[in-house]
Amino acid sequence: QVQLVESGGGLVQPGGSLTLSCAASGSIFGVIAMGWYRQAPGKERELVARITRDGITNYAYSVKGRFTISGDNALRAVYLQMNSLKPEDTAVYYCNMRLYTDFAVWDDFWGQGTQVTVSS
Repeated sequence: QVQLVESGGGLVQPGGSLTLSCAASGSIFGVIAMGWYRQAPGKERELVARITRDGITNYAYSVKGRFTISGDNALRAVYLQMNSLKPEDTAVYYCNMRLYTDFAVWDDFWGQGTQVTVSS
C-alpha cells in the first residue's frame, strides 16, 4: 500500500510565498514522475508542475517563472516552491506520483490535498 502525505498549505497574502511538500511511503520500487495538480472551486483539476525521475520539468503557463518543482527520488519526495502568489492561485493542491510498485508494474498515486488560499 502506498500513501502520499502532503504538507505546507495555508493562507498567504498576495505576493507571498509558500512551499508544499509531499512524501510517499509504502511498497515502492522506483519513481517515474512526480507532480502537483490543483483544483479551484467550480473548476477542473489541472496540472501545475511535473518532474520526471531524470529531472525534466514542465509547468503550467500560468505559474512559469513563479513556481519551482523539485524532487528527491531516493526519499520519494516532491516539493513545490511557490513565489509571487496571486489570488487566482487559490485552490486545493494535490500531490501526484507515478511509481513502480514492482518490476515493470506502475500506478498513479494521489495525496489527500492541501488548501492554498491567497488573500489579503
